[in-house]
Amino acid sequence: MTQAPDLRGMSVPPLEKAAFLAKFGHLFEHSPWVIERAYPRGGFADGEALLEAFTAVMAEAAPEEKLDLVRRHPELADKTAIDTRSLTAESASEQAGAGLDRLSPAEYETFHALNRAYRERFGFPFVICVRLHDKAGILVALRARAAGDADELAMALQQILLIVRFRLADALKA
Repeated sequence: MTQAPDLRGMSVPPLEKAAFLAKFGHLFEHSPWVIERAYPRGGFADGEALLEAFTAVMAEAAPEEKLDLVRRHPELADKTAIDTRSLTAESASEQAGAGLDRLSPAEYETFHALNRAYRERFGFPFVICVRLHDKAGILVALRARAAGDADELAMALQQILLIVRFRLADALKA
């Protein structure tokens, strides 16, 4: 099983704002405001410090901004999004890595039904760091969280930070 990358010691180059936004703007799904607000905190000692700045920006965000951040994430295994290539390159790659682009018709229907039930209950899509799970593990988590009583907005935000941890590691290696 894959583990979340350790960002300590990963160098963050000093960048002008435009270059910073260009390098990291894709980390949060259609939400560059997180990157923009983190930039002035500058002088990041390493990748972990940069992730801490992103985490602080998210914590300080208004409730409606947090909800919008979660809502900007795609449904998992959304056949229409996969077929029309409307997913971001990062989401498409991550979902493909978990096999969500190669489901049987029955599996697609299962994901669709569970995604719909989850969205109806919570008002936003199910978010999970697919790089840490396989297809079966994602289904287990989706079923459990859809039926659970946890603070799903907080869970989704935690998962977004895990997704960003992986994407940030990739960006710092590039």
